[in-house]
Amino acid sequence: MTVIASPRAGAREWLGLAVLALPTLLLALDITVLNLAIPHLSTDLRPSGSELLWIVDVYGFMIAGFLVTMGTLGDRAGRRRLLLFGAAAFGAASTASAYASSPEMLIAGRTVMGVAGATLMPSTLSLISSLFRDARQRGVAFGVWAAMFSAGIALGPVAGGLLLEHFWWGSVLLLGLPVMLLLLVAGPLLLPEARDPAAGRIDLPSVALSLAAMLPAVYGIKKLATHGPGLATVAALVVGVAAGLLFVRRQRRLATPLLDLTLFARPALRGALLVQFVAIGTVAGVYLFITQYLQVVAGLSPVRAGLWMLPAAAVLVVLSLVAPRLSSRFGAGPVLAAALAVGAAGYLMVSLVGVAGEAGLLIAGFVLVYTGTGPAMALTTDLAVGAAPQERAGAASALSETSSELGGALGIALLGSLGAAVFRSFDVSGDTLTAAAAADRLVATDAFTAGMRVAALASAVLVLVTAVVARRLRDSSAPAPAGS
Repeated sequence: MTVIASPRAGAREWLGLAVLALPTLLLALDITVLNLAIPHLSTDLRPSGSELLWIVDVYGFMIAGFLVTMGTLGDRAGRRRLLLFGAAAFGAASTASAYASSPEMLIAGRTVMGVAGATLMPSTLSLISSLFRDARQRGVAFGVWAAMFSAGIALGPVAGGLLLEHFWWGSVLLLGLPVMLLLLVAGPLLLPEARDPAAGRIDLPSVALSLAAMLPAVYGIKKLATHGPGLATVAALVVGVAAGLLFVRRQRRLATPLLDLTLFARPALRGALLVQFVAIGTVAGVYLFITQYLQVVAGLSPVRAGLWMLPAAAVLVVLSLVAPRLSSRFGAGPVLAAALAVGAAGYLMVSLVGVAGEAGLLIAGFVLVYTGTGPAMALTTDLAVGAAPQERAGAASALSETSSELGGALGIALLGSLGAAVFRSFDVSGDTLTAAAAADRLVATDAFTAGMRVAALASAVLVLVTAVVARRLRDSSAPAPAGS
């Protein structure tokens, strides 16, 4: 490694963590904040239906597609260098997007934001691993990272709603400019440079294959949720799977692969990715139902809906911080299993919610759901990154983020499709809750709530099964089994 850190982190390292928390908060904010602005930008830019879908989806597509490449590039070119470059590009693209005068310009800006965003998360996580070599301190640091990500998700609807009440739609995309400027100033002073000195050149065919695998796969998964298994959706999934198989085959033949597949030989990493995949997938899928229930069924404004969700978000932040301490005392596996069991109970509560006057029960269930999600986010990231050799931290970080992205996309697709199937089984006159409610609000809300209950029940089963797997996970500080 370029930098040899002391076993115990000092004040400089903790200040560095504060700097790394900034892009984490920003990316989490950006996940939710643009959705609130859709009615406003639609009035201003007048995008077509397909253009609006690309405005919303292209950011996530680019992040998912470039995560593996950017994580490995950071190992080779330098993680701090990549982080600062990505921060500058993200800030510039956000500004351009905020002042876009056409749908095409906004789509282009969001595309660049996604590519730049893919540099931030792997660099952030791998730099945390470089700053904190002590396993217990590293666990706390990843807990802080997860708490900041959780805080961003919580603040997104509230901050976005307040901005939209006073400013134009592009203001929500300018939230990150002060954050990125501070990162560019403080990053070179507080963050070490770290890279893999033995890394070879980037294999461009592997980059192309990774994009050909991830982009069609994520596109197909998202389309599956909104349009069902049509020809274009199936074709995209087939192309993604085929390219993924070719990618894996090429990695096994290269002396210096883009993605080191031997990382999967480590049980802690495999188990952590599985738990992360299910935990993020279920919460992402049910989250969409909950936000729609609060706004359409319960009749709350976006700001009020965001405020109603703050108690759950507060629990998510606190548990993300507390989980590493519990893990150091009881072990990561038992803590994860217990948290996921509580989360499953939360999904069961959501599955009991009716149409009228039960927003309180919904939020109580969501608090329990986030009680399980907080430790899952904090501990699985630490397990995955901590299980990898230090020089491969960027690649392991990218795998962790890719697992989250795919889990979220697949959770939305599968649980959304399940809820939509239940919704369509009622006598509704539209494909969406808003459209159907315009014709017959009572039938529409009853159908939607039934779909949400089924999706929540399915999530409870998945999370309970995953809790059994999580019980066997070992702490990242534990020695790896022989041959791993």
